Amino acid sequence: MKILAINPGSTSTKIAVYEDDTARLVRTIRHSVEELSQFENVTDQFDFRKQLVLDELAKENIPFDFDAIIGRGGLVKPIPGGVYEVNEAMRHDTQNAMRVHACNLGCLIAAELSDMLPNCRPFIADPGVVDEMDEMRHITGSALMPRITIWHALNQRAIARRYAREHNTRYEDLNLIICHLGGGISVGSHEHGRCIDVNNALDGEGPFSPERAGTLPAGQLVDLCYSGRFTKEELKRRIQGQAGLAGHLGSTDMQEIEQRIKDGDKKAELVVDAMIYQVAKAIGAAAVPLLGQVDAILITGGIAHSDYVIPRLKKYIQFIAPIHIYPGEDELEALALNALGVLKGELPAKEYV
Repeated sequence: MKILAINPGSTSTKIAVYEDDTARLVRTIRHSVEELSQFENVTDQFDFRKQLVLDELAKENIPFDFDAIIGRGGLVKPIPGGVYEVNEAMRHDTQNAMRVHACNLGCLIAAELSDMLPNCRPFIADPGVVDEMDEMRHITGSALMPRITIWHALNQRAIARRYAREHNTRYEDLNLIICHLGGGISVGSHEHGRCIDVNNALDGEGPFSPERAGTLPAGQLVDLCYSGRFTKEELKRRIQGQAGLAGHLGSTDMQEIEQRIKDGDKKAELVVDAMIYQVAKAIGAAAVPLLGQVDAILITGGIAHSDYVIPRLKKYIQFIAPIHIYPGEDELEALALNALGVLKGELPAKEYV
């Protein structure tokens, strides 16, 4: 089975070509600020990114001939986890999504490219809007604002299954706390194959991150909204994009920030230590839905490479459960193996309605 996996991110488009479960090509196509600045919004980048995928395949002499093309899922309505075949309803909801992120392009590019081939099926898997929380966990102190989940579902599940394989067990038999440390930070409580609680890592819940504000003081936020200092869009950027480390330190580059700390920048040290502390508190809280019965804590994402962050984080949380570090992410492999599972009849292809 020949599979093309496509993972659009804010500043890159990652692609992989698989033959069954073997990777034949893995590429990260970087996009400069100048390249992306010509587009008014993310949706306008569709043709640009689609063509880059085709150009990369041509450059590597890989025939455009696939049994499945699977893209990173977009920010559509909440759905259970799993693999979904892209249909018109999903295309419509993705094109009209309220939340803007490059991941929205994943299903659209997969669908467009699969239309160019006979007998090629377009899929997404475990998009960021996967919601497996029960009704009680959606309730907040305001009936106007229920909790929603936007998280790194694809990578968290991939890491969970990897850990299970390494320990000769199944994801469905484990209780895990999984923390993705990236541009956004999500912390999920996984009970026997379901994520029963997780924060909104995109626009306002949980620890702050390199580019997101996390949970903010509600009263102060309301006052700021009516202060006249910022437009609505400017304030939204102060929650997502120009927040977190970017807002405090003017950078989201952890290597650069860590060098500043080594060079004696006390403000950088203070802010990063505060982020680590907030992540640790979120991990501690994630033990509650599991009633303290935690088999392991898994730390993943780009910041899991950090020799500054990880030792300090471990000191806070090592009393909860054994800690295992999985730097980076396995999203391309997870996409490809999910598509392969459907093609081989081992996984169902769910219908988006």
